Amino acid sequence: MRKSTKARCGLGLLTVCLMSAMPVSAALAQAVAGTESMVSQLAVLEAAPDLDVAALRLQALDRIKSKADGIALKRPPVAPQLLRLPRLNLDIQFNPDSPVIRPESYRLLGRIADTLSDPKLLPYGFLIVGHTESTGKREDNLTLSQRRADSIRYVLVMTFKISPKRLQSVGLGEEQLLDAGNPRAPVNQQIQIMTVRKGP
Repeated sequence: MRKSTKARCGLGLLTVCLMSAMPVSAALAQAVAGTESMVSQLAVLEAAPDLDVAALRLQALDRIKSKADGIALKRPPVAPQLLRLPRLNLDIQFNPDSPVIRPESYRLLGRIADTLSDPKLLPYGFLIVGHTESTGKREDNLTLSQRRADSIRYVLVMTFKISPKRLQSVGLGEEQLLDAGNPRAPVNQQIQIMTVRKGP
């Protein structure tokens, strides 16, 4: 009697362990599937564009200083060449009006690091593009978006050990809205990672 009770307890414990492990393996499978999807999105660069990141920054700043395209709803993209690049749009959470990444976004950054470390993507270089919605001063938004893009780059390099040679960053503020039809939409704060360079 005692042996069968022990056997039932052991079997019950094994069942509980297996059931509690299932969501973890499902989450792991989902993360792997998500990473594979991100790899396939980024690994489709047909021709490396001629991009000068410093010139992009100046272009955005010059447009703000000249007060051109004052109405956000009618503002054309400041860097239309970026629209043709393979990209991921990422909903990274920051502290308000700050480049400080909120803790809940580190898991997503870990997945991005796994993606960029995939053998298929090792020959590629990437551009991290920061954006903001159209609220407040345009120049402040440009600065904030650059600081946020730099912050993402810093974390990918320093925490996740992605080679700094593979990553560049640029902030476009509200000069290249992701939802031009709704300049104040939260989607306009997303970070984009774009494939910009292919190695030999």
